[in-house]
Amino acid sequence: MGRVAVCERHDSPRDPQHLEDVYETEISPDTISKITDAIVDELTDWQQRPLEPIYPVLLIDAIVVKIRDGAVANRPVYVAMGVTLDGERDVLGMWVGPTGGEGAKQWMNMLTDLRNRGVVDACIVCCDGLPGLPDAIRAIWPRADVQTCVVHLVRNSLRYASKKDWSKITKQMRLIYTAPTVDAAHDRLEEFADEWRDQYPAMIGAWERAWDDFVPFLAFPPELRKLVYTTNAIESLNARFRRATRQRGHFPTEQAALKILYLAVRSHQEGRQNPTGRVHGWKTVLNALTVHYGDRLTNPGQPAEQ
Repeated sequence: MGRVAVCERHDSPRDPQHLEDVYETEISPDTISKITDAIVDELTDWQQRPLEPIYPVLLIDAIVVKIRDGAVANRPVYVAMGVTLDGERDVLGMWVGPTGGEGAKQWMNMLTDLRNRGVVDACIVCCDGLPGLPDAIRAIWPRADVQTCVVHLVRNSLRYASKKDWSKITKQMRLIYTAPTVDAAHDRLEEFADEWRDQYPAMIGAWERAWDDFVPFLAFPPELRKLVYTTNAIESLNARFRRATRQRGHFPTEQAALKILYLAVRSHQEGRQNPTGRVHGWKTVLNALTVHYGDRLTNPGQPAEQ
């Protein structure tokens, strides 16, 4: 059985037990890394492949993995997923960030990579309020609408609240992000703050800090709103990444981590253009996008105005 075949079979690159069963011996993480070296060239080609000139929607997220670099440390791996003009979701790239958080240089390197591979514009970019990222997005794509990820904002809010209050709080937050207008959403936020500020000030503070980058999608028609606040595709991808990494104590190198995460993406590509599928009801969404962003979608090769 060839090395690549072993890596491709079912969840083999994510499951050391599977490899041990194949080779009838205990296999160390370093040995698994050597086995997966067969896909290094393919990973490099994937990282450097040309991209579409415009993505109506980009989602940027992160997963934390342990990597040994002298000492073992938690390192973020940033993931960019795009939705094409055909409604297909595609993982555009993955980048390992530094220990100890994010910075403007990290974001500029990541976004410049996308730009250099052909992405000259993005209409809506959803991200998790990471420090410095919105400014970097606007520097690369000046006309992009930067949108705080609604799901992440809700989840981060619940971190500050007792579980006994989650049900009520979740219903109230839903009233905010499904409000018909910005003014109506702000009214719901004020009601939400009046009820919970004394008990959970950090939760209310999270909403108030995120507000400027939260409200853009409230100007969108319902079809676009749902595309923004429904993040099932990237959540599904993150679940695959977690399955790929949870049985490993750590990765010996950055490349070893990227290889396994790439294999997690690749293993779901057979018979499909991409691993995450097509947006449901895309034609309706595309019509709404065209009304909202018309000239940018019909001339996707034109660089964004500076």
